[in-house]
Amino acid sequence: MWMFWISTLLLVAIAVVFVIIPFIQKRANNDQALRDELNKAFYKDRLKELEEETEEGIVADQQDLIADLKQTLLDDIPTQQKHQQENRVSLWMVALPSVLLVVGLSYALYAKFGHYQHVQAWQQVSAQLPELSKKLMSPQAELSDEEMNDLTLALRTRLHYQPDDVTGWLLLGRIGLANRDLETAIGAMKKAFALDNEDPDVKFGYAQALMLSNDPVDQQEAKSILLKLAQRGYADLRVYSLLAFDAFESGDFPAAIKYWSLMQQAIGPDDARYEMLSRSIESARKRMGEGMAEGQSVKVTINLGEQVKVDPNAVLIVSIHAPGSPMPVAAARYPLGEFPRTVVLDDNNSMMEGSKLSSLESYVVRVRIDSDGNVATKSGDWYAESPTMKTGEPVDVVLDKQYE
Repeated sequence: MWMFWISTLLLVAIAVVFVIIPFIQKRANNDQALRDELNKAFYKDRLKELEEETEEGIVADQQDLIADLKQTLLDDIPTQQKHQQENRVSLWMVALPSVLLVVGLSYALYAKFGHYQHVQAWQQVSAQLPELSKKLMSPQAELSDEEMNDLTLALRTRLHYQPDDVTGWLLLGRIGLANRDLETAIGAMKKAFALDNEDPDVKFGYAQALMLSNDPVDQQEAKSILLKLAQRGYADLRVYSLLAFDAFESGDFPAAIKYWSLMQQAIGPDDARYEMLSRSIESARKRMGEGMAEGQSVKVTINLGEQVKVDPNAVLIVSIHAPGSPMPVAAARYPLGEFPRTVVLDDNNSMMEGSKLSSLESYVVRVRIDSDGNVATKSGDWYAESPTMKTGEPVDVVLDKQYE
Protein backbone atom coordinates (compact mmCIF):
# COMPACT_ATOMS: atom_id res chain seq x y z
CA MET A 1 0.00 0.00 0.00
CA TRP A 2 2.84 2.37 0.76
CA MET A 3 3.97 2.11 -2.86
CA PHE A 4 0.57 3.48 -3.90
CA TRP A 5 0.90 6.52 -1.63
CA ILE A 6 4.44 7.17 -2.83
CA SER A 7 3.23 7.12 -6.42
CA THR A 8 0.40 9.57 -5.61
CA LEU A 9 2.87 11.95 -3.93
CA LEU A 10 5.08 11.77 -7.00
CA LEU A 11 2.18 12.58 -9.33
CA VAL A 12 1.06 15.49 -7.14
CA ALA A 13 4.63 16.82 -6.99
CA ILE A 14 4.80 16.80 -10.80
CA ALA A 15 1.52 18.72 -10.95
CA VAL A 16 2.84 21.27 -8.44
CA VAL A 17 5.97 21.80 -10.53
CA PHE A 18 3.83 22.64 -13.55
CA VAL A 19 1.93 25.17 -11.42
CA ILE A 20 5.06 26.88 -10.01
CA ILE A 21 7.11 27.07 -13.21
CA PRO A 22 5.14 29.99 -14.74
CA PHE A 23 5.60 32.02 -11.54
CA ILE A 24 9.38 31.59 -11.20
CA GLN A 25 10.33 31.66 -14.86
CA LYS A 26 11.88 34.93 -16.03
CA ARG A 27 9.81 36.72 -18.59
CA ALA A 28 11.34 37.49 -21.94
CA ASN A 29 10.27 41.16 -21.66
CA ASN A 30 11.67 42.13 -18.23
CA ASP A 31 10.07 45.42 -17.11
CA GLN A 32 13.03 46.50 -15.02
CA ALA A 33 15.58 45.93 -17.76
CA LEU A 34 13.35 47.70 -20.26
CA ARG A 35 13.02 50.69 -17.90
CA ASP A 36 16.79 50.89 -17.41
CA GLU A 37 17.34 50.90 -21.13
CA LEU A 38 14.80 53.68 -21.57
CA ASN A 39 16.42 55.74 -18.81
CA LYS A 40 19.83 55.33 -20.41
CA ALA A 41 18.51 56.33 -23.79
CA PHE A 42 16.73 59.34 -22.30
CA TYR A 43 19.89 60.37 -20.40
CA LYS A 44 22.07 60.17 -23.53
CA ASP A 45 19.53 62.07 -25.63
CA ARG A 46 19.27 64.79 -23.00
CA LEU A 47 23.08 65.13 -22.77
CA LYS A 48 23.25 65.55 -26.54
CA GLU A 49 20.53 68.21 -26.42
CA LEU A 50 22.37 70.09 -23.67
CA GLU A 51 25.58 70.10 -25.71
CA GLU A 52 23.71 71.49 -28.73
CA GLU A 53 21.95 74.13 -26.63
CA THR A 54 25.27 75.13 -25.02
CA GLU A 55 26.93 75.54 -28.42
CA GLU A 56 24.02 77.71 -29.57
CA GLY A 57 24.23 79.82 -26.41
CA ILE A 58 20.84 78.90 -25.17
CA VAL A 59 22.11 77.23 -21.99
CA ALA A 60 24.71 78.94 -19.79
CA ASP A 61 24.88 76.53 -16.81
CA GLN A 62 25.39 73.17 -18.59
CA GLN A 63 27.09 71.42 -15.63
CA ASP A 64 24.26 72.24 -13.26
CA LEU A 65 21.74 70.80 -15.68
CA ILE A 66 23.84 67.65 -16.13
CA ALA A 67 23.98 67.23 -12.33
CA ASP A 68 20.19 67.61 -12.10
CA LEU A 69 19.79 64.99 -14.86
CA LYS A 70 21.99 62.50 -12.98
CA GLN A 71 20.06 63.10 -9.77
CA THR A 72 16.78 62.42 -11.55
CA LEU A 73 18.19 59.12 -12.82
CA LEU A 74 19.29 58.13 -9.31
CA ASP A 75 15.93 59.03 -7.81
CA ASP A 76 14.26 56.45 -10.08
CA ILE A 77 16.30 53.50 -8.69
CA PRO A 78 14.60 53.12 -5.23
CA THR A 79 11.22 53.21 -6.88
CA GLN A 80 12.23 50.34 -9.14
CA GLN A 81 13.56 48.24 -6.22
CA LYS A 82 10.39 48.79 -4.27
CA HIS A 83 8.30 47.79 -7.30
CA GLN A 84 10.43 44.65 -7.74
CA GLN A 85 9.95 43.68 -4.11
CA GLU A 86 6.20 44.23 -4.37
CA ASN A 87 6.11 42.00 -7.49
CA ARG A 88 8.01 39.25 -5.69
CA VAL A 89 5.57 39.30 -2.77
CA SER A 90 2.55 39.28 -5.08
CA LEU A 91 3.91 36.28 -7.03
CA TRP A 92 4.22 34.13 -3.89
CA MET A 93 0.77 35.23 -2.75
CA VAL A 94 -0.58 33.64 -5.94
CA ALA A 95 1.79 30.65 -6.18
CA LEU A 96 1.38 29.33 -2.63
CA PRO A 97 -2.44 29.13 -2.66
CA SER A 98 -2.24 27.51 -6.11
CA VAL A 99 0.05 24.77 -4.80
CA LEU A 100 -2.18 24.18 -1.77
CA LEU A 101 -5.22 24.07 -4.05
CA VAL A 102 -3.62 21.41 -6.32
CA VAL A 103 -2.60 19.20 -3.39
CA GLY A 104 -5.86 19.58 -1.50
CA LEU A 105 -8.07 19.13 -4.55
CA SER A 106 -6.17 16.01 -5.70
CA TYR A 107 -6.58 14.13 -2.44
CA ALA A 108 -10.12 15.42 -1.88
CA LEU A 109 -11.23 14.10 -5.28
CA TYR A 110 -9.54 10.73 -4.60
CA ALA A 111 -11.25 10.51 -1.20
CA LYS A 112 -14.59 11.20 -2.90
CA PHE A 113 -14.34 9.11 -6.08
CA GLY A 114 -11.31 6.83 -5.60
CA HIS A 115 -13.10 4.11 -3.53
CA TYR A 116 -10.33 4.21 -0.96
CA GLN A 117 -12.40 2.11 1.47
CA HIS A 118 -12.63 -0.70 -1.10
CA VAL A 119 -8.90 -0.60 -1.75
CA GLN A 120 -8.19 -0.70 1.97
CA ALA A 121 -10.56 -3.65 2.45
CA TRP A 122 -8.91 -5.46 -0.47
CA GLN A 123 -5.49 -5.02 1.14
CA GLN A 124 -6.78 -6.31 4.49
CA VAL A 125 -8.35 -9.37 2.84
CA SER A 126 -5.11 -10.14 0.98
CA ALA A 127 -3.22 -10.04 4.27
CA GLN A 128 -5.68 -12.58 5.78
CA LEU A 129 -5.10 -15.20 3.04
CA PRO A 130 -2.99 -17.61 5.18
CA GLU A 131 -5.52 -17.52 8.02
CA LEU A 132 -8.51 -18.06 5.72
CA SER A 133 -6.73 -20.86 3.86
CA LYS A 134 -6.05 -22.74 7.10
CA LYS A 135 -9.66 -22.32 8.13
CA LEU A 136 -10.86 -23.67 4.79
CA MET A 137 -8.65 -26.78 5.06
CA SER A 138 -9.80 -27.49 8.62
CA PRO A 139 -12.65 -30.07 8.64
CA GLN A 140 -14.12 -28.62 11.85
CA ALA A 141 -14.27 -24.99 10.74
CA GLU A 142 -16.92 -23.56 8.43
CA LEU A 143 -16.49 -20.42 6.39
CA SER A 144 -19.31 -17.92 6.10
CA ASP A 145 -20.33 -16.56 2.70
CA GLU A 146 -18.48 -13.33 3.41
CA GLU A 147 -15.31 -15.20 4.38
CA MET A 148 -15.61 -17.36 1.26
CA ASN A 149 -15.86 -14.24 -0.90
CA ASP A 150 -12.88 -12.71 0.90
CA LEU A 151 -10.85 -15.86 0.34
CA THR A 152 -11.73 -15.88 -3.36
CA LEU A 153 -10.64 -12.23 -3.71
CA ALA A 154 -7.37 -12.86 -1.84
CA LEU A 155 -6.61 -15.94 -3.95
CA ARG A 156 -7.27 -14.12 -7.21
CA THR A 157 -4.93 -11.33 -6.07
CA ARG A 158 -2.19 -13.79 -5.18
CA LEU A 159 -2.58 -15.73 -8.42
CA HIS A 160 -2.34 -12.49 -10.41
CA TYR A 161 1.18 -12.03 -9.07
CA GLN A 162 2.03 -15.78 -8.81
CA PRO A 163 0.32 -17.45 -11.79
CA ASP A 164 2.42 -20.65 -11.40
CA ASP A 165 1.04 -21.47 -7.94
CA VAL A 166 -0.57 -24.90 -8.44
CA THR A 167 -1.93 -25.05 -4.89
CA GLY A 168 -3.54 -21.63 -5.28
CA TRP A 169 -5.35 -22.63 -8.48
CA LEU A 170 -6.46 -25.92 -6.88
CA LEU A 171 -7.83 -24.07 -3.86
CA LEU A 172 -9.65 -21.56 -6.05
CA GLY A 173 -11.17 -24.42 -8.03
CA ARG A 174 -12.43 -26.08 -4.85
CA ILE A 175 -14.02 -22.81 -3.77
CA GLY A 176 -15.70 -22.59 -7.17
CA LEU A 177 -17.07 -26.11 -6.71
CA ALA A 178 -18.34 -25.27 -3.23
CA ASN A 179 -20.09 -22.15 -4.56
CA ARG A 180 -21.45 -24.01 -7.62
CA ASP A 181 -19.53 -21.51 -9.74
CA LEU A 182 -18.81 -23.86 -12.64
CA GLU A 183 -16.92 -21.35 -14.77
CA THR A 184 -14.49 -20.49 -11.97
CA ALA A 185 -14.11 -24.14 -10.93
CA ILE A 186 -13.30 -25.46 -14.42
CA GLY A 187 -11.05 -22.51 -15.26
CA ALA A 188 -9.02 -22.77 -12.04
CA MET A 189 -8.75 -26.57 -12.15
CA LYS A 190 -7.69 -26.42 -15.80
CA LYS A 191 -4.89 -24.00 -14.85
CA ALA A 192 -3.74 -26.31 -12.05
CA PHE A 193 -3.88 -29.36 -14.35
CA ALA A 194 -1.85 -27.54 -17.01
CA LEU A 195 0.84 -26.73 -14.42
CA ASP A 196 0.96 -30.22 -12.87
CA ASN A 197 -0.89 -33.06 -14.62
CA GLU A 198 0.74 -35.77 -12.49
CA ASP A 199 -0.55 -34.77 -9.06
CA PRO A 200 -3.51 -37.08 -8.24
CA ASP A 201 -5.25 -34.39 -6.18
CA VAL A 202 -5.07 -31.99 -9.13
CA LYS A 203 -6.34 -34.73 -11.48
CA PHE A 204 -9.29 -35.50 -9.25
CA GLY A 205 -10.17 -31.81 -8.82
CA TYR A 206 -10.08 -31.27 -12.57
CA ALA A 207 -12.22 -34.36 -13.21
CA GLN A 208 -14.68 -33.33 -10.52
CA ALA A 209 -15.15 -29.93 -12.18
CA LEU A 210 -15.47 -31.40 -15.68
CA MET A 211 -18.06 -33.90 -14.46
CA LEU A 212 -20.40 -30.99 -13.68
CA SER A 213 -20.10 -29.59 -17.21
CA ASN A 214 -22.94 -29.96 -19.70
CA ASP A 215 -20.44 -30.61 -22.48
CA PRO A 216 -20.23 -34.36 -23.32
CA VAL A 217 -16.57 -33.90 -24.30
CA ASP A 218 -15.77 -32.54 -20.83
CA GLN A 219 -17.69 -35.37 -19.18
CA GLN A 220 -15.86 -37.98 -21.23
CA GLU A 221 -12.50 -36.47 -20.29
CA ALA A 222 -13.57 -36.51 -16.64
CA LYS A 223 -14.43 -40.21 -16.85
CA SER A 224 -11.10 -40.97 -18.46
CA ILE A 225 -9.19 -39.19 -15.67
CA LEU A 226 -11.24 -40.88 -12.94
CA LEU A 227 -10.71 -44.34 -14.46
CA LYS A 228 -6.96 -43.76 -14.58
CA LEU A 229 -7.00 -42.75 -10.92
CA ALA A 230 -9.02 -45.84 -10.02
CA GLN A 231 -6.67 -48.12 -11.96
CA ARG A 232 -3.67 -46.62 -10.15
CA GLY A 233 -5.25 -47.19 -6.74
CA TYR A 234 -5.82 -43.54 -5.81
CA ALA A 235 -7.08 -43.81 -2.24
CA ASP A 236 -10.03 -41.44 -2.41
CA LEU A 237 -13.55 -42.80 -2.21
CA ARG A 238 -14.83 -39.77 -4.10
CA VAL A 239 -13.31 -41.24 -7.29
CA TYR A 240 -15.49 -44.36 -7.02
CA SER A 241 -18.45 -42.24 -5.94
CA LEU A 242 -18.27 -40.09 -9.07
CA LEU A 243 -17.77 -43.12 -11.30
CA ALA A 244 -20.73 -44.89 -9.69
CA PHE A 245 -22.98 -41.86 -10.03
CA ASP A 246 -22.03 -41.39 -13.68
CA ALA A 247 -22.59 -45.08 -14.42
CA PHE A 248 -25.99 -45.00 -12.72
CA GLU A 249 -27.06 -41.90 -14.66
CA SER A 250 -25.97 -43.42 -17.97
CA GLY A 251 -27.82 -46.68 -17.26
CA ASP A 252 -24.73 -48.82 -16.68
CA PHE A 253 -26.14 -50.29 -13.47
CA PRO A 254 -23.68 -53.20 -13.15
CA ALA A 255 -20.78 -50.74 -13.19
CA ALA A 256 -22.51 -48.54 -10.61
CA ILE A 257 -23.01 -51.57 -8.35
CA LYS A 258 -19.36 -52.54 -8.77
CA TYR A 259 -18.06 -49.11 -7.72
CA TRP A 260 -20.42 -48.82 -4.76
CA SER A 261 -19.39 -52.31 -3.65
CA LEU A 262 -15.73 -51.26 -3.79
CA MET A 263 -16.58 -48.29 -1.58
CA GLN A 264 -18.28 -50.60 0.91
CA GLN A 265 -15.22 -52.82 1.04
CA ALA A 266 -13.02 -49.78 1.71
CA ILE A 267 -15.05 -48.27 4.57
CA GLY A 268 -16.38 -51.44 6.27
CA PRO A 269 -19.84 -52.13 7.74
CA ASP A 270 -19.24 -49.98 10.84
CA ASP A 271 -19.13 -46.79 8.82
CA ALA A 272 -22.34 -44.73 8.71
CA ARG A 273 -22.07 -44.48 4.93
CA TYR A 274 -22.23 -48.25 4.50
CA GLU A 275 -26.02 -48.37 4.82
CA MET A 276 -26.45 -45.52 2.34
CA LEU A 277 -24.30 -47.39 -0.19
CA SER A 278 -26.40 -50.51 0.38
CA ARG A 279 -29.52 -48.55 -0.52
CA SER A 280 -27.83 -47.23 -3.68
CA ILE A 281 -26.84 -50.74 -4.72
CA GLU A 282 -30.38 -51.98 -4.10
CA SER A 283 -31.75 -49.14 -6.20
CA ALA A 284 -29.44 -50.04 -9.08
CA ARG A 285 -30.43 -53.72 -8.85
CA LYS A 286 -34.08 -52.72 -8.86
CA ARG A 287 -33.56 -50.59 -11.97
CA MET A 288 -31.88 -53.53 -13.67
CA GLY A 289 -34.88 -55.71 -12.85
CA GLU A 290 -37.33 -53.08 -14.14
CA GLY A 291 -35.42 -52.82 -17.40
CA MET A 292 -35.66 -56.56 -17.90
CA ALA A 293 -39.35 -56.62 -17.07
CA GLU A 294 -40.22 -53.92 -19.59
CA GLY A 295 -38.94 -55.91 -22.55
CA GLN A 296 -36.23 -58.14 -23.87
CA SER A 297 -32.78 -57.36 -22.48
CA VAL A 298 -29.42 -58.77 -23.45
CA LYS A 299 -26.72 -59.40 -20.88
CA VAL A 300 -23.20 -59.35 -22.32
CA THR A 301 -20.09 -60.42 -20.42
CA ILE A 302 -16.86 -59.09 -21.93
CA ASN A 303 -13.31 -60.32 -21.40
CA LEU A 304 -9.94 -59.25 -22.81
CA GLY A 305 -7.61 -61.58 -24.65
CA GLU A 306 -4.27 -62.23 -23.00
CA GLN A 307 -2.29 -60.32 -25.63
CA VAL A 308 -4.59 -57.30 -25.68
CA LYS A 309 -3.29 -53.98 -24.35
CA VAL A 310 -5.68 -51.06 -24.45
CA ASP A 311 -5.51 -47.30 -24.02
CA PRO A 312 -7.26 -46.21 -20.78
CA ASN A 313 -8.72 -43.29 -22.72
CA ALA A 314 -10.52 -45.63 -25.15
CA VAL A 315 -14.26 -46.36 -24.96
CA LEU A 316 -16.22 -49.59 -25.18
CA ILE A 317 -18.91 -49.88 -27.88
CA VAL A 318 -21.46 -52.70 -27.66
CA SER A 319 -23.95 -53.17 -30.50
CA ILE A 320 -26.66 -55.77 -31.19
CA HIS A 321 -27.58 -56.65 -34.78
CA ALA A 322 -30.15 -58.74 -36.51
CA PRO A 323 -28.38 -61.72 -38.17
CA GLY A 324 -26.77 -60.57 -41.43
CA SER A 325 -27.57 -56.86 -40.89
CA PRO A 326 -24.72 -54.31 -40.72
CA MET A 327 -26.93 -51.72 -38.97
CA PRO A 328 -27.32 -52.16 -35.21
CA VAL A 329 -30.73 -52.44 -33.63
CA ALA A 330 -29.35 -51.31 -30.26
CA ALA A 331 -25.99 -49.90 -29.18
CA ALA A 332 -24.32 -48.28 -26.18
CA ARG A 333 -21.00 -46.63 -25.32
CA TYR A 334 -19.26 -47.15 -21.99
CA PRO A 335 -16.05 -45.97 -20.32
CA LEU A 336 -13.41 -48.66 -20.72
CA GLY A 337 -13.39 -49.66 -17.05
CA GLU A 338 -12.00 -52.94 -15.81
CA PHE A 339 -12.37 -56.42 -17.31
CA PRO A 340 -14.11 -58.78 -17.15
CA ARG A 341 -17.25 -56.66 -17.12
CA THR A 342 -20.93 -57.14 -17.77
CA VAL A 343 -23.30 -54.74 -19.52
CA VAL A 344 -27.03 -54.98 -20.12
CA LEU A 345 -28.79 -53.57 -23.20
CA ASP A 346 -32.55 -53.25 -23.61
CA ASP A 347 -35.13 -51.30 -25.61
CA ASN A 348 -33.80 -48.04 -24.13
CA ASN A 349 -30.68 -48.58 -26.22
CA SER A 350 -32.58 -48.98 -29.50
CA MET A 351 -31.09 -46.99 -32.37
CA MET A 352 -34.13 -46.57 -34.64
CA GLU A 353 -37.72 -45.77 -33.84
CA GLY A 354 -40.00 -48.70 -34.66
CA SER A 355 -37.18 -51.24 -34.42
CA LYS A 356 -36.75 -52.48 -30.85
CA LEU A 357 -34.43 -54.99 -29.31
CA SER A 358 -37.40 -56.88 -27.84
CA SER A 359 -38.68 -57.60 -31.36
CA LEU A 360 -35.66 -59.78 -32.23
CA GLU A 361 -35.88 -63.55 -31.90
CA SER A 362 -32.15 -63.93 -32.57
CA TYR A 363 -29.25 -61.53 -32.73
CA VAL A 364 -25.49 -61.07 -33.01
CA VAL A 365 -23.50 -59.05 -30.45
CA ARG A 366 -20.48 -57.06 -31.56
CA VAL A 367 -18.07 -55.41 -29.12
CA ARG A 368 -15.33 -53.00 -30.05
CA ILE A 369 -12.77 -50.89 -28.18
CA ASP A 370 -12.73 -47.52 -29.93
CA SER A 371 -9.26 -46.05 -29.39
CA ASP A 372 -9.60 -42.70 -31.23
CA GLY A 373 -13.17 -41.65 -30.45
CA ASN A 374 -14.24 -41.90 -34.09
CA VAL A 375 -16.68 -44.72 -34.78
CA ALA A 376 -16.04 -44.45 -38.52
CA THR A 377 -12.39 -45.51 -38.19
CA LYS A 378 -11.56 -49.05 -37.06
CA SER A 379 -7.87 -49.49 -37.82
CA GLY A 380 -6.05 -50.93 -34.82
CA ASP A 381 -9.22 -51.39 -32.72
CA TRP A 382 -9.79 -54.66 -30.83
CA TYR A 383 -13.14 -56.32 -31.39
CA ALA A 384 -15.20 -59.45 -30.79
CA GLU A 385 -18.36 -60.90 -32.35
CA SER A 386 -20.69 -63.51 -30.89
CA PRO A 387 -22.34 -66.29 -32.87
CA THR A 388 -26.06 -65.96 -33.56
CA MET A 389 -27.79 -66.08 -30.18
CA LYS A 390 -31.43 -66.74 -29.30
CA THR A 391 -33.54 -64.56 -27.03
CA GLY A 392 -32.71 -64.99 -23.35
CA GLU A 393 -29.32 -66.63 -23.89
CA PRO A 394 -26.40 -65.02 -22.04
CA VAL A 395 -23.61 -63.73 -24.25
CA ASP A 396 -19.91 -64.12 -23.49
CA VAL A 397 -17.30 -62.57 -25.81
CA VAL A 398 -13.51 -62.22 -25.73
CA LEU A 399 -11.84 -59.18 -27.29
CA ASP A 400 -8.95 -60.85 -29.10
CA LYS A 401 -9.25 -59.77 -32.75
CA GLN A 402 -7.83 -56.58 -34.19
CA TYR A 403 -8.81 -54.60 -37.28
CA GLU A 404 -6.02 -54.12 -39.79
